[in-house]
Amino acid sequence: MIPAKREDERNRSSDVTGRYRLSGAHQGSQVTLLILGFPRTIAQAKALNDICQMDLVISLNIPFETLRERVSDRWIHPASGRVYNMGFNPPQVQGRDDVTGEPLIQHADDRPEALQARLRHYKDVAKPVMNLYKSQGILYQFSGTDTDRIWPYISSLLSTKIPTQPLDTCQPSAQA
Repeated sequence: MIPAKREDERNRSSDVTGRYRLSGAHQGSQVTLLILGFPRTIAQAKALNDICQMDLVISLNIPFETLRERVSDRWIHPASGRVYNMGFNPPQVQGRDDVTGEPLIQHADDRPEALQARLRHYKDVAKPVMNLYKSQGILYQFSGTDTDRIWPYISSLLSTKIPTQPLDTCQPSAQA
Protein backbone atom coordinates (compact mmCIF):
# COMPACT_ATOMS: atom_id res chain seq x y z
CA MET A 1 0.00 0.00 0.00
CA ILE A 2 1.28 3.41 -0.80
CA PRO A 3 -0.28 6.81 -0.46
CA ALA A 4 0.48 8.33 -3.81
CA LYS A 5 1.50 11.85 -4.70
CA ARG A 6 -0.06 13.78 -7.54
CA GLU A 7 -1.32 11.98 -10.65
CA ASP A 8 1.24 13.74 -12.89
CA GLU A 9 4.07 12.59 -10.61
CA ARG A 10 2.88 8.97 -10.88
CA ASN A 11 2.90 9.18 -14.66
CA ARG A 12 6.27 10.87 -15.22
CA SER A 13 8.41 7.75 -15.09
CA SER A 14 8.11 5.26 -17.94
CA ASP A 15 9.98 2.74 -15.74
CA VAL A 16 7.04 2.50 -13.37
CA THR A 17 4.54 0.14 -14.89
CA GLY A 18 2.30 -2.51 -13.44
CA ARG A 19 -1.25 -3.35 -12.49
CA TYR A 20 -2.77 -1.33 -9.71
CA ARG A 21 -6.13 -0.56 -8.22
CA LEU A 22 -7.00 2.98 -7.19
CA SER A 23 -9.33 3.65 -4.31
CA GLY A 24 -10.94 7.09 -4.31
CA ALA A 25 -8.42 8.65 -6.66
CA HIS A 26 -8.72 12.41 -7.03
CA GLN A 27 -6.05 14.52 -8.66
CA GLY A 28 -3.88 16.18 -6.06
CA SER A 29 -5.21 14.14 -3.14
CA GLN A 30 -3.72 11.28 -1.18
CA VAL A 31 -4.83 7.90 -2.46
CA THR A 32 -4.13 4.33 -1.49
CA LEU A 33 -2.63 2.07 -4.11
CA LEU A 34 -2.36 -1.67 -4.04
CA ILE A 35 0.28 -2.74 -6.52
CA LEU A 36 0.40 -6.45 -7.34
CA GLY A 37 3.66 -8.10 -8.39
CA PHE A 38 5.51 -4.83 -8.83
CA PRO A 39 8.23 -3.64 -8.69
CA ARG A 40 10.21 -6.67 -9.80
CA THR A 41 13.59 -5.06 -10.40
CA ILE A 42 15.74 -2.62 -8.44
CA ALA A 43 15.42 -0.08 -11.29
CA GLN A 44 11.62 -0.23 -11.03
CA ALA A 45 11.79 0.04 -7.21
CA LYS A 46 14.01 3.12 -7.38
CA ALA A 47 11.78 4.74 -10.02
CA LEU A 48 8.73 4.04 -7.86
CA ASN A 49 10.50 5.54 -4.83
CA ASP A 50 11.16 8.69 -6.86
CA ILE A 51 7.44 9.33 -7.38
CA CYS A 52 5.81 8.10 -4.17
CA GLN A 53 6.47 7.11 -0.59
CA MET A 54 5.91 3.42 0.17
CA ASP A 55 4.24 2.57 3.49
CA LEU A 56 4.68 -1.17 3.35
CA VAL A 57 5.70 -4.01 1.09
CA ILE A 58 4.35 -7.53 1.53
CA SER A 59 6.31 -10.51 0.31
CA LEU A 60 4.72 -13.96 0.21
CA ASN A 61 7.16 -16.83 0.60
CA ILE A 62 5.48 -19.90 -0.89
CA PRO A 63 7.37 -23.22 -1.05
CA PHE A 64 8.48 -24.29 -4.53
CA GLU A 65 6.42 -27.49 -4.41
CA THR A 66 3.23 -25.51 -3.72
CA LEU A 67 3.98 -23.11 -6.56
CA ARG A 68 4.79 -26.02 -8.88
CA GLU A 69 1.48 -27.70 -8.13
CA ARG A 70 -0.57 -24.54 -8.60
CA VAL A 71 1.15 -23.35 -11.74
CA SER A 72 1.34 -26.75 -13.43
CA ASP A 73 -2.38 -27.22 -12.69
CA ARG A 74 -3.23 -23.88 -14.37
CA TRP A 75 -5.05 -24.00 -17.71
CA ILE A 76 -6.29 -21.01 -19.69
CA HIS A 77 -9.01 -20.25 -22.22
CA PRO A 78 -6.97 -18.13 -24.67
CA ALA A 79 -9.85 -16.13 -26.18
CA SER A 80 -11.29 -14.90 -22.87
CA GLY A 81 -8.35 -15.22 -20.49
CA ARG A 82 -10.40 -17.35 -18.07
CA VAL A 83 -8.09 -19.29 -15.80
CA TYR A 84 -8.79 -22.72 -14.36
CA ASN A 85 -6.83 -24.66 -11.79
CA MET A 86 -7.29 -28.41 -11.80
CA GLY A 87 -6.69 -28.54 -8.04
CA PHE A 88 -9.19 -25.97 -6.77
CA ASN A 89 -11.08 -24.41 -9.72
CA PRO A 90 -11.40 -27.10 -12.41
CA PRO A 91 -13.56 -26.70 -15.51
CA GLN A 92 -16.84 -28.64 -15.57
CA VAL A 93 -15.48 -30.72 -18.46
CA GLN A 94 -11.77 -31.48 -18.30
CA GLY A 95 -9.79 -29.55 -20.91
CA ARG A 96 -12.80 -27.43 -21.98
CA ASP A 97 -13.87 -23.88 -21.16
CA ASP A 98 -17.06 -23.76 -19.07
CA VAL A 99 -18.63 -20.96 -21.14
CA THR A 100 -17.71 -21.78 -24.73
CA GLY A 101 -16.65 -25.42 -24.58
CA GLU A 102 -13.48 -24.51 -26.48
CA PRO A 103 -10.20 -26.23 -25.63
CA LEU A 104 -8.04 -24.91 -22.79
CA ILE A 105 -4.29 -24.47 -23.15
CA GLN A 106 -1.34 -24.55 -20.82
CA HIS A 107 1.41 -21.99 -21.41
CA ALA A 108 4.88 -23.42 -21.84
CA ASP A 109 6.17 -21.30 -18.95
CA ASP A 110 3.59 -22.90 -16.62
CA ARG A 111 5.29 -26.27 -16.91
CA PRO A 112 7.42 -27.37 -13.91
CA GLU A 113 10.81 -27.15 -15.64
CA ALA A 114 10.09 -23.62 -16.88
CA LEU A 115 8.76 -22.60 -13.47
CA GLN A 116 12.00 -23.66 -11.80
CA ALA A 117 14.02 -21.46 -14.18
CA ARG A 118 11.59 -18.55 -13.72
CA LEU A 119 11.83 -18.76 -9.93
CA ARG A 120 15.62 -18.92 -10.01
CA HIS A 121 15.67 -15.76 -12.14
CA TYR A 122 13.05 -14.07 -9.93
CA LYS A 123 15.06 -14.73 -6.76
CA ASP A 124 18.19 -13.25 -8.34
CA VAL A 125 16.37 -10.13 -9.52
CA ALA A 126 14.10 -9.71 -6.49
CA LYS A 127 16.79 -10.00 -3.82
CA PRO A 128 18.05 -6.41 -4.23
CA VAL A 129 14.43 -5.15 -4.23
CA MET A 130 13.68 -7.00 -0.99
CA ASN A 131 16.94 -5.73 0.54
CA LEU A 132 15.99 -2.15 -0.37
CA TYR A 133 12.58 -2.41 1.29
CA LYS A 134 14.04 -4.26 4.29
CA SER A 135 16.58 -1.44 4.78
CA GLN A 136 13.69 1.05 4.71
CA GLY A 137 11.88 -0.95 7.40
CA ILE A 138 8.77 -1.48 5.29
CA LEU A 139 9.15 -5.13 4.23
CA TYR A 140 6.76 -7.64 5.82
CA GLN A 141 7.19 -11.28 4.87
CA PHE A 142 4.62 -14.06 5.23
CA SER A 143 5.25 -17.74 4.60
CA GLY A 144 2.88 -20.61 4.05
CA THR A 145 0.89 -22.70 1.64
CA ASP A 146 -2.71 -21.92 2.59
CA THR A 147 -4.35 -18.56 1.83
CA ASP A 148 -6.87 -19.04 4.63
CA ARG A 149 -4.01 -19.23 7.14
CA ILE A 150 -1.91 -16.37 5.73
CA TRP A 151 -4.69 -13.88 5.01
CA PRO A 152 -5.68 -13.10 8.64
CA TYR A 153 -2.11 -11.98 9.38
CA ILE A 154 -1.96 -9.82 6.26
CA SER A 155 -5.40 -8.38 6.98
CA SER A 156 -4.33 -7.52 10.53
CA LEU A 157 -1.19 -5.78 9.27
CA LEU A 158 -3.14 -3.79 6.70
CA SER A 159 -5.76 -2.75 9.24
CA THR A 160 -3.02 -1.28 11.45
CA LYS A 161 -1.46 0.58 8.52
CA ILE A 162 -4.71 1.72 6.90
CA PRO A 163 -7.32 1.72 9.69
CA THR A 164 -10.01 3.56 7.72
CA GLN A 165 -10.22 0.90 5.01
CA PRO A 166 -12.70 -1.97 5.65
CA LEU A 167 -10.52 -5.00 5.05
CA ASP A 168 -13.05 -7.68 5.91
CA THR A 169 -14.66 -7.12 2.51
CA CYS A 170 -11.34 -7.62 0.73
CA GLN A 171 -10.90 -11.38 0.55
CA PRO A 172 -8.43 -13.05 -1.80
CA SER A 173 -10.04 -14.66 -4.83
CA ALA A 174 -7.64 -17.59 -5.14
CA GLN A 175 -5.03 -19.39 -3.10
CA ALA A 176 -1.80 -17.46 -2.47
